[in-house]
Amino acid sequence: MNEINQNISFSPIIVGTMRLGKWGANMTTSELENFIHQCLEMGLNDFDHADIYGHYTTEADFGKVLKNQSSLRDKMQLTTKCGIKLTSENRPTHKIKSYDSSKEHIIFSAESSLKALETDYLDVFLLHRPDYLLNPHEVAEAFETLKKSGKVKHFGVSNYTTSQFDLLHSFTPLVTNQVEISLLHLNAFDDGTLNQCLKHGIVPTAWSPLGGGAIFSDSEDATNQRIQKVANELSEKYKASLDQILLAFLYKHPAHIIPVVGTSKIERIESSLQASKIKLTHEEWYELWEAAIGQEVA
Repeated sequence: MNEINQNISFSPIIVGTMRLGKWGANMTTSELENFIHQCLEMGLNDFDHADIYGHYTTEADFGKVLKNQSSLRDKMQLTTKCGIKLTSENRPTHKIKSYDSSKEHIIFSAESSLKALETDYLDVFLLHRPDYLLNPHEVAEAFETLKKSGKVKHFGVSNYTTSQFDLLHSFTPLVTNQVEISLLHLNAFDDGTLNQCLKHGIVPTAWSPLGGGAIFSDSEDATNQRIQKVANELSEKYKASLDQILLAFLYKHPAHIIPVVGTSKIERIESSLQASKIKLTHEEWYELWEAAIGQEVA
């Protein structure tokens, strides 16, 4: 487990739920129950949600399992996100897609997620996207209200720039910034995000850690070809799969990047967990970096 501030820890990987419901596998309650049990048996107790997943239905799908087996709740850590307002038949008052970090919306979203997930509290509650109209005083008030009531233990953000994170973090403690990080999306290494996490003792969580699968699906792309060539060589050395090498690249960083793995296939979850045991050398890490950017470092 990776210890961070405010007495919170995360599993080596976080199980993403976005593709478990209507936006993906469309699991039945029994299938989802079995999936959850298998994850917990591997020691993976972190599950990542967002209110919008499945057009506002996936949290409730997950909640049906917890309603049937309430003892599971104490064995897991639930993260969910709010702030994106999708146009959906399940939210008929939303006229356009927009962002909302108002106190009213944050508290409404938390209450809705608690009800959907059949739980009395959320372990981590994130603002899903930066809101151009964000008022840090108002957000801090909302977070304090939810924390005092025992409905949320910890708060964080997702997809925030370093300046946006610093602003909000100066008003209310944040425990993570969930951003896109992979060999196809290296911004966090250069834009200060990972440095900021190291500075504040915050562990970054990475969505789309395998580049959305593009490395596997688009073999004609020159960047993908370079990455595959190096990764396949390392796969032979470490007796590992290509996806494990891609994750090992993230695990090497001293900020202790934790990937959010969004798959409904339990064998891929297990494979991802094994990747945390691969210890790339500095030169191997830079071989992958060079392949990703298409040139040697300056």
